Amino acid sequence: MITTNTPADAEWEPHAQRLADELAAAGKFTDPRLAEAVRAVPRHAFVPTYHQQTPDGSWAQRTSVDDLAAVYSNTVLITSLARTATGGTTVLSSSTQPGLMTRMIEALNLADGARVLEVGTGTGYNAALLAHRLGDEQVCSVDVEADLVELARQRLAELGYHPTLGVGDGAAGLPEHAPFDAIIATCAVPAIPWAWIEQVRPGGVILTDLKPAPGAGSLVRLTRTAEDRAEGRFDPTYAAFMDLRHTAGDNPAGFQVERDHGQAEHRTTSLDPNTPWTSLLVWFLASFDLGPGISYGYTLPESGAVPVRSDTAPTACWMATPDGSWAEIALASDNGQHEVAEGGLRRLWQLVENAHDTWTELGQPGWNRFGLTVTREMHTVWFDHPDGKRAWHIASH
Repeated sequence: MITTNTPADAEWEPHAQRLADELAAAGKFTDPRLAEAVRAVPRHAFVPTYHQQTPDGSWAQRTSVDDLAAVYSNTVLITSLARTATGGTTVLSSSTQPGLMTRMIEALNLADGARVLEVGTGTGYNAALLAHRLGDEQVCSVDVEADLVELARQRLAELGYHPTLGVGDGAAGLPEHAPFDAIIATCAVPAIPWAWIEQVRPGGVILTDLKPAPGAGSLVRLTRTAEDRAEGRFDPTYAAFMDLRHTAGDNPAGFQVERDHGQAEHRTTSLDPNTPWTSLLVWFLASFDLGPGISYGYTLPESGAVPVRSDTAPTACWMATPDGSWAEIALASDNGQHEVAEGGLRRLWQLVENAHDTWTELGQPGWNRFGLTVTREMHTVWFDHPDGKRAWHIASH
């Protein structure tokens, strides 16, 4: 069934077997049919090349057959890069961690014969796992990037898989192939598209990464009810995907806010400036006040603000919103106090401090203590119970 063209083809199977064993041992799945899919689907066939960041922050292209051990490890493989409007580099497409893929597939609780829509075809590897588990006729996948879909189609066909692939805005789903028993989205969305809820059967499941603001959110598993709403809880383990793109090649435009320390208010804080990235639930709670258009990063002594991923030692972290508000917090401390500068209409770091206080008052809960109810008009994030006292709201898109 599998046709391949490289000298490494005969060598990949032991690597796939090892990966399946490692994922099972790590609890990434319990279904033996998923183990069989991981063993049977050659990941290197879907990712012949990938990009790896070097110590100086640049990117180098790697060839998969030169290091099958790396390709068959439980790691993300970056497959496409693009330049941002501000001159940086952003990831356009990737092959998700296999363990995250299998954990998400298992979380759907798929019965034999279930029909699944995948939003975010990417390389096609996840579609192959689904097709191996359910059969070609039960699997649909959509992606906005036509060239990626065509490559995935070719690679899937070479391996004997023929799921239904579509090109278009994933937020619209694939209505011509609905209804589905499950929708699995390997992308982040600021709100659950109503089309997804309409395209799953009552009792059907939607699993996606909800991010109301950049970096603020995680996987949530929703079940559609007969009353045209969906409800469920966040996954206990944090996960992050790239944002769903509505048009091909669409990159984050980014924005910059002038940080004039002479016009800023200065104070100190005892809250660790890294809190938004070390306590991701705090960042999630802060996002309801910060708003969706948040930008953030670290400040370097030589070159100013750069993306968080830079490996150069920074001096401060910063955040900004489109209304011109900004905050910069020194990483160094004096007796546990960090210098804070805030400017613009709002005091952004104060909003993060408030969110940290809320999280602390709640007992520093994990993701699975939070849930989501979606109606046509509103997304409601709740703590512990849908009818509980603590809730936050997001307008449905």
